[in-house]
Amino acid sequence: MRTVNVPLGQRRYTIKIGDGLLNRLGPECARLKLGPRCAIITDTNVGRQYAQPAYNSLLRAGFEPSLIVVPAGETAKSLKVVQSCYDRLAAHRLERKSFLVALGGGVVGDLAGFVAATYLRGIPFVQVPTTLLAQVDSSVGGKVGVNLKAGKNLVGAFHQPRLVLCDLNTLGTLPMSEYRAGLAEVIKYGIIYDSTLFTRLERDLPKLLRREPKILTTIVARCCQIKAEVVGQDETENGLRAILNFGHTIGHAIEAISGYGKYLHGEAISIGQIAAARLSAILTRLPLNDATRITDLFRRAGLPIQVKLNASQRAKLFAAMKLDKKVSRGEIRFVLANRIGKVVWGQKVPTSVIEKLLIADSRG
Repeated sequence: MRTVNVPLGQRRYTIKIGDGLLNRLGPECARLKLGPRCAIITDTNVGRQYAQPAYNSLLRAGFEPSLIVVPAGETAKSLKVVQSCYDRLAAHRLERKSFLVALGGGVVGDLAGFVAATYLRGIPFVQVPTTLLAQVDSSVGGKVGVNLKAGKNLVGAFHQPRLVLCDLNTLGTLPMSEYRAGLAEVIKYGIIYDSTLFTRLERDLPKLLRREPKILTTIVARCCQIKAEVVGQDETENGLRAILNFGHTIGHAIEAISGYGKYLHGEAISIGQIAAARLSAILTRLPLNDATRITDLFRRAGLPIQVKLNASQRAKLFAAMKLDKKVSRGEIRFVLANRIGKVVWGQKVPTSVIEKLLIADSRG
């Protein structure tokens, strides 16, 4: 088992990465000295496979768990579903020392974390991510929230988990499309922070696609280390943490205009990262060889690298980008790359440049 510490003073916590950790959920929560009542929030897909082991582990450790199952997919990140969770927690009589367990992918983690941040003005929660994307990214760092029709994650909070348990065995049942989507976040860490990681991904991608345990453990741990280092320096995204949004400005907008269903999150930010790399080649002197390497790695991972939009769809995309949380004084700000492993944030990008890029993709 690998452990990664997230250094946030009194809010510090540990990420544990290994096989079979789901069965240790109860004892790990007992170590945190949490209250006896708790609730597991999961979705219909994950719940079928992993809710019972999680429930039983908590029960054996002396807890009184309740199970809340929400619909699978991005549409569950809504205020309507949040309300239904509140009602269930009230019925189970959760108290301030009670806790939630987020059992699932990024959607469940964001939803359950937001419920934990707001129920009784904040109760503890534990992340048990079951997808690659959630294990390397969304379960770490305390950004939680839900979507509005206008855009993704527009309602949210910073609420750190007490513990993150990454059971790598859960990745064995992950559909290939979901697994590939997680690789989009893995590749992002190489682009924004660690050129050595990027080179290793180029070399070991076939092993990673086969989900070989040794390489998977190493890569997940390294991604968590990077996220922990960034969050430890900038918990509430006032500076450095913005680099984690590389590719997300366009990616989130693609998700919004397509109704949170056509593209998985990783697929949308794959397109967004390719767009950001091409913008970087124009605006921040990213070497063309680096831009080509980035495109090739996403392509080899089986991820989409462009989106074709008509004029009406492009207008909707720009409208969605202007609602993005990273907009400042009405200006869309991007994270752009100087080279693989080094990026800058808060970059103004002329609308005309983005428009030309999108038109070129649509014609191609």
